[in-house]
Amino acid sequence: MRRPVYNHNGESYIILDQVATHHFSKSYEEQPDMKYVNLYMKWCGADHVLRNQTHFLFCETIEETEFKEINNPITDVSNKTE
Repeated sequence: MRRPVYNHNGESYIILDQVATHHFSKSYEEQPDMKYVNLYMKWCGADHVLRNQTHFLFCETIEETEFKEINNPITDVSNKTE
């Protein structure tokens, strides 16, 4: 199963799960209890949580790859016999 990728502020995240914000509140009027959001984040293996108007997005950060330049001379690896 392919998981969706979400780009936010120049970072890319794999969305592991999304849960409606009211699931972390005692009632619809109250703010979510972030203690339970943090517990759920650890349970599902996320390293970052984003929030939109209706849901918490539990995400895994996609690390940016660093490339290292290799300056090796080209060698002939063919099987030539001289």
